[in-house]
Amino acid sequence: MLSKERKQELVKLYGKNEKDTGSTQVQVAILTEEINQLNIHFQTHIHDFHSKRGLMCKIGQRRALLDYLKKKDLKAYEELIVKLGIRR
Repeated sequence: MLSKERKQELVKLYGKNEKDTGSTQVQVAILTEEINQLNIHFQTHIHDFHSKRGLMCKIGQRRALLDYLKKKDLKAYEELIVKLGIRR
C-alpha cells in the first residue's frame, strides 16, 4: 500500500500537474511502485498466495495501460518505460 505522500510525489513526477491522477503515465507509475513493494514483500513471505494473486492482477492492469499508451502515443510510452526502468 502506497502512502498518500508517495502517491503525490508520483503524480508530480509523471503527471501534467499536481491534480492529474488519471493520466495513463501516472496510473502506470503508481502500479509500478505497488508492484515493486509487493516484490519486496514476497522475498520474506514466500507462501502469501492471496497477495500473489493481487500482484498478478496489478501486472495485468499495468500491461493493459502500457499497451494503450503504446497505441496512443509511442514516444510517451518509450519515455515512460525508460524512466520507470521496466524491461520490455
